[in-house]
Amino acid sequence: MNKFITLLFFTLLVSCSDNNVMQPFDKSQKPAEVNVKGYSKPDVIQLRLNGTPISINGNTSYTNKIETELDFVLDEGETDRLGIYNNETGVEIAHYNITYNNINDYKTLNFFNLPGIFLQASTVKPQVNLGKVGFEFIFPNLGEYSGTPLANVRGILKRENGVVLAEFDTIGKDSFTAVKIYNYFSNTAPVYLELYKPGTLDPYFGSEMIRIKIKQDMGANLIVLQEKMENGVLTVKGEIDVADYL
Repeated sequence: MNKFITLLFFTLLVSCSDNNVMQPFDKSQKPAEVNVKGYSKPDVIQLRLNGTPISINGNTSYTNKIETELDFVLDEGETDRLGIYNNETGVEIAHYNITYNNINDYKTLNFFNLPGIFLQASTVKPQVNLGKVGFEFIFPNLGEYSGTPLANVRGILKRENGVVLAEFDTIGKDSFTAVKIYNYFSNTAPVYLELYKPGTLDPYFGSEMIRIKIKQDMGANLIVLQEKMENGVLTVKGEIDVADYL
């Protein structure tokens, strides 16, 4: 009888050990929370998480101001794909690979989807008093064509006659500068932005002065600078004003 009990106990012990070997340990998990704050005009867009459309206020496509909070769980080693698509054409505009290790980089996702550009940044249209002009700048593709390793550039805004209107010590890729305000002086005269290496009066690329003609509207101007190639020549443009869409 004692031998039988001993054998039974040994059999159960081996069986339990085998089960433990066969059953994998539970994977580590993290809760993911992504606060989406975007804007799209005129395109209607759709957000998809791992290919599944995201509903915002009962709609799976949206335009103008877009805000929602995404809550899901990430396993260690897992990658969740958050994509932004043109709802009419189905073309992917941008995507983000969210993982267990990088989730903190996506606590907030800000973007502007505007004609000719997708801008991953946030801004609030500044209050500018009547009779004043305010400028903010961002340079998201700095270095794309020039090859400069600079993270930001210096900007000096001038009237056509060379009078300085405002100086911007650091115009960078990821966020708009602080607003600089001056007195409005003309509804026809352009203003010019000169771009230099930080802390110098040396052009940020090449040897020729980089001077960009900028439209001047009374009130706020939120200008997106872009490096472009035109007929094989590298140039910088400031033709997109985010304030026109806010």
